Amino acid sequence: MGALIAGVLLWSIVHLTKSVAPGVRSGLQSKLGEGPHKGIVALLIITALALMIYGWRTAQYEFVYDPPTWGRHLNMLTMIFAILLFGAAQGKSRVKQAIRHPMLTGVVVWAGGHLLANGDSRSLVLFGGLGLWALISIFTVSRNEGTWVKPTETATMGREILSIVIALVLYIVLFGMHRFYAGVALAGPNAPG
Repeated sequence: MGALIAGVLLWSIVHLTKSVAPGVRSGLQSKLGEGPHKGIVALLIITALALMIYGWRTAQYEFVYDPPTWGRHLNMLTMIFAILLFGAAQGKSRVKQAIRHPMLTGVVVWAGGHLLANGDSRSLVLFGGLGLWALISIFTVSRNEGTWVKPTETATMGREILSIVIALVLYIVLFGMHRFYAGVALAGPNAPG
């Protein structure tokens, strides 16, 4: 469990430094130079991901609470919206006129859905920790940016439909591959009740 906790903490600290302690970030950037600074940040993020994956796969965990029986199915539905939000963050979208931080909101949806489906200690650390990081980031980034100016440019309707199709295809792929990257089959004989 230690590697999982370390990975979530490292991820959160590296990402929050920009919005919580911008002086620290700019000081490091001026000392090291922009290129080396970006390289170190990328290395720390990769390390955090590796720790989370390793920690998830090896953690001894206990059940902390019984998730609702409908939580697993609601999680499967909310993942479609999480993927749509991740995609909307990448370019022009009507979603950006309603949601200020679609990527971070997608992480909150992803984390919340998984907490409804899982009641074990490693899920609390991973999904609870990353969901908390995303919530804090929404508030700190918004505070630093000031008043929200909604984007005026949006994607064409064709582009919006394409985004939905891509999100659905990604959802199907991630659903099918879930047992390989998370160690839990979502459908079939080995799927949880």
